[in-house]
Amino acid sequence: MYKIQTLNKIAACGLNQLDRDNYEIASEINNPDAILVRSADMHEMALSDNIKAVARAGAGTNNIPIPELTEKGVVVFNTPGANANAVKELVMLALLVSSRPLLDANKWANGLAGKGDEIPDLAEKGKSQFVGPELKGKTLGVIGLGAIGAMVANLALKFGMDVIGYDPFLSVKAALSLDHNVKIAETLDTVYAKSDYITIHVPQTNDTKGMINATSIKTMKDGVRIINIARGGLVNNADILTALESGKVKCLVTDFAAEELLNKPNVIVMPHLGASTPEAEDNCAIMAAAQLKDFLEKGNIVNSVNFPKTVTDNPIPAGGTRLCISHKNIPDTISKFTTILGEAKLNISSFINQARGDVAYNIIDVDGKVTEDILAKLAACDTVNRVRPIYN
Repeated sequence: MYKIQTLNKIAACGLNQLDRDNYEIASEINNPDAILVRSADMHEMALSDNIKAVARAGAGTNNIPIPELTEKGVVVFNTPGANANAVKELVMLALLVSSRPLLDANKWANGLAGKGDEIPDLAEKGKSQFVGPELKGKTLGVIGLGAIGAMVANLALKFGMDVIGYDPFLSVKAALSLDHNVKIAETLDTVYAKSDYITIHVPQTNDTKGMINATSIKTMKDGVRIINIARGGLVNNADILTALESGKVKCLVTDFAAEELLNKPNVIVMPHLGASTPEAEDNCAIMAAAQLKDFLEKGNIVNSVNFPKTVTDNPIPAGGTRLCISHKNIPDTISKFTTILGEAKLNISSFINQARGDVAYNIIDVDGKVTEDILAKLAACDTVNRVRPIYN
């Protein structure tokens, strides 16, 4: 039986993917085989050496200590695209409220309480202070054209916007999903220079952290409106506050609350609502649990942020063993595996090896049971991070 620890409330429809005859699931559990998590911070957790996988019910993985887990051979999954529609809709709302000061207008209108029959006339007289531009005819810059960015770009076109996108890692799948009217920029500077609105849809990495800063803002149009529903660290808050004070930036809408951003003019702060819809939570939970199940029971890896995609449709040989081996991507490693198995007179019926940067992963099907002493020999290879047998 596999033991699964949940660090957040995971939607029941996701947990139902895991058969209770084969899975024990609890928030407090000893020595778990895997972890299901949403936003809980795992960086300070004492992680059991028994953990084989972590599945994040969401796209971002900043809350997970990926380098440490990779070194231990722990596969980290996420659920790209499962919450894309929820985030897309929130981005469009952010574009609208960055243009039309609806929140201020609502606050002002509520302040008319108690004035009775005067309210309609007062409202008419006061409405001029809440004028804002239409989206139609304006240019939207979309930085990052993955699942969410592509959906935002396509929908913005339906609002009558001109859309320019930038993504140096644009996948074939994403490219095919884009409306042909979305213009693709060769550089970020082009997006900055041409956009009336900018929305960011990239992960936070060493290269993207603080990408919206004093230098990049200087190249933007005066009065640009910036939407950040991706990651808080993508925007340098001190720099953008300076730009807001000068009027260089007209409005910031962010999904990432920080002390310095609260109660500031032309800053709209939300409490990380991007995927906060029941539909998105369900989709993410189902996808995360399904990926975890496929890995634990069959060794397959899909949508991992630290291991290569590795999938086999082959059944585990009757009476045989499937070896799931992660190791450093170093020459001559595979020959060590075949030598050890050959010396043990174990026939290899199927062998899949995939690599991603410095990490490699193997699914090796063997006719016969691989004993503990053979597993120990495989694990003792100096490049190996983890050896996991699945028996049939």
